Amino acid sequence: MDVPAIEAVLREKLPQCELELVAEGNKLSVKIVSDEFAGLSRVKRQQKIYALLDDRIKSGEIHAVSMMTQTLEEAS
Repeated sequence: MDVPAIEAVLREKLPQCELELVAEGNKLSVKIVSDEFAGLSRVKRQQKIYALLDDRIKSGEIHAVSMMTQTLEEAS
């Protein structure tokens, strides 16, 4: 799994986010803190991240994703 490339995609689409990625095989754990999530439900936040990772999921590069998504206020 190309973690630096995944990180670059997420940072490009979610500027000024705090991001932690951990990859084990083809499983990815993501923690993202961004005000882009303000006003979005947990499901909508996850859909946003899945959409950004869609090509890598479809290709099988990423098999499973666990994620925590928070706004800056929620994280503090």
